[in-house]
Amino acid sequence: MSRTVRTVLGDLDPTGLGVTDSHDHLFIRSPLLPGQELDDPAAAGEVLRAYAAAGGRTLVQWTPSGLGRGADFLAALSRATGVHVVAATGAHQAVHYAPGCFPEPAEPGVSAAERPGPYAGLAERFVAELTTALSGAPEGVRAGLIKIADDAGTTTRHTRWTTAAAAEAHHATGAPIAVHLEADGAPRRVLNRLLDRHGVRPDRIILGHLTRLPDRALHRALAAEGVHLALDSPSRAGHPADHQAFEVIADLVEAGHAGRLLLGADTTTRTARAAGGPVRLLTDLAPRLARAFGPELPELLLTTNPAAAFAADWRSP
Repeated sequence: MSRTVRTVLGDLDPTGLGVTDSHDHLFIRSPLLPGQELDDPAAAGEVLRAYAAAGGRTLVQWTPSGLGRGADFLAALSRATGVHVVAATGAHQAVHYAPGCFPEPAEPGVSAAERPGPYAGLAERFVAELTTALSGAPEGVRAGLIKIADDAGTTTRHTRWTTAAAAEAHHATGAPIAVHLEADGAPRRVLNRLLDRHGVRPDRIILGHLTRLPDRALHRALAAEGVHLALDSPSRAGHPADHQAFEVIADLVEAGHAGRLLLGADTTTRTARAAGGPVRLLTDLAPRLARAFGPELPELLLTTNPAAAFAADWRSP
């Protein structure tokens, strides 16, 4: 079976992706970002039309369930604008949800079969969104990746269980797994959990927010594992990592890891959207990379690499 990319309008040959924003948000809300919600379908349509006018053809939304991902609007927006949209299932850190939605369980040593409350059947919910429909969307509007998140500091039971559920759903469907990383987190920890404990292949894993971590040797070591690295800070207005995005990319390219790199705008707030969102990815960062390394590099990072990272041999359990 040929690999395809699962968009909200159906499965697509990877060669049809075109220029791809590999990590972004058309819709998202979080208690951690009060007053910055992206929740307007008309505004999302304007973003997609501007992105298409700048040359963009595909946008990968990493917003998982429960964070206002606009599941009932994504297919219509894709049809209206001509931009392919890849949606996510999965779960973010518990702090991004309303109180009580993902309560941290107190009991230690609970097996996967005994997960309480919202964790019971989590993998099955991910699988259903990958193979049947996103919750709240018409049948056939499916997710194309699984989004999870690492913690800052000590790994919580929430993260261990969502990671385990993501791995189960991956093995059942073939879907890639995208991981939100924290600046003071431990990417090796989450990667080892996925690779060693859960048997996920490295080329099925996408690590996000590498520009937040200052350790260039760590970046190179992670790339050498064979995972994809989503360098997704350059359009986030005011994020402390904005200034180093180009330098991180340049270092990894010079170290021979250009084939592992993806670019994304990660527009999580109204402020970031007003500063350019995904359009800035194509009008600012891509031209700078072309001037420094030649036009082949933006083509690789925006078109060739996403086609490999998001394509899967899809299975139905």
